[in-house]
Amino acid sequence: MKYRLPICAFLVTALTAASAQMASHAPTAIANTPSAQTSPLPVSDKPVARVNGAVLTDRDLLREMYTIFPYAQQHNGFPEAQEAEIRQGALEMIIFEELVYQEAVRRKLTIPAEKLNRAEADFRKQFSSPDQYQQYLQQEMRGSEQQLRQQMRRSLLIEQVLKTDVELKATVSPAELQAYYEKNAARFSQPETFTFQSISVVPPLKATAEQAKQARTKAEDALRQAKATKTYQDFGLLAEKISEDDFRVNMGDHKVVSSDKLPPQVVKTLQAMQLGQVTGLIQIESAYTIIRLNAHTPARKKPLSEVKNELKTDLQKSKYEKLRSNLAKQLRAKAKIEVV
Repeated sequence: MKYRLPICAFLVTALTAASAQMASHAPTAIANTPSAQTSPLPVSDKPVARVNGAVLTDRDLLREMYTIFPYAQQHNGFPEAQEAEIRQGALEMIIFEELVYQEAVRRKLTIPAEKLNRAEADFRKQFSSPDQYQQYLQQEMRGSEQQLRQQMRRSLLIEQVLKTDVELKATVSPAELQAYYEKNAARFSQPETFTFQSISVVPPLKATAEQAKQARTKAEDALRQAKATKTYQDFGLLAEKISEDDFRVNMGDHKVVSSDKLPPQVVKTLQAMQLGQVTGLIQIESAYTIIRLNAHTPARKKPLSEVKNELKTDLQKSKYEKLRSNLAKQLRAKAKIEVV
């Protein structure tokens, strides 16, 4: 079973891990990985990096790799094609976390005892029994509750710096939303669309005059039957029976199609129709098509009220990542980092 320290939840929501380079999770989530005894990969305390003299181990790195790819235990390891990328992303993350922790120490930040006690109590609740908690403590913390509290304190200090330097600054104001919306009008433009069914009669390529005549007669008969239909179902069953276009297998249904994907004469015809109405014969080159209009959505610009929530989330994610990246650059610029 995996256990996670109850910290830094905003990282999870702000930066969904799309790749190793975009990993996000609770910093130093010491319990978010199988133990040394249950991991399908070897776990050790071999150094993998030094950050201003502080040693980061293979155990720290593997923990982070499991956070990025939590399915490794089920798959008996990491996908070979992705392992190097996952490892590099994990290494960058544990270095970043250590830099943030050291910055918290430099600022002389503290964690109130009641907050630390609450975090420890919440962490213990993840275990189904005291024995299970003790087993975890022995395997991961060398049996030391003091070490566990220190790891929790470290994680909460990291969270505190990220909250003040990144999360709070990533807030998007109503004025910023409005400005972005007005500047990027094209993003919120919705094209005119139609939903319709079709029945088509398609004569052979290079049809003779007789074949063309037969196609016209067949199309007129199809039109007579189509005009007699009353519902989507009636028209669709007829399309499956007599239509010669590719949509006949789906009751002739084209679903939603934007006007710029249709021939001009079709668009002009559909714009003048009522829902449920059936066209006359529309000739496109040598083929004849009959259309039943099921929906028509005119072109429009989505109002800000409709896109506000999604847009705010997108802008906050972008702003968050930029601030976080800048913080990493600033901390790295004055740090001594050695990858072993």
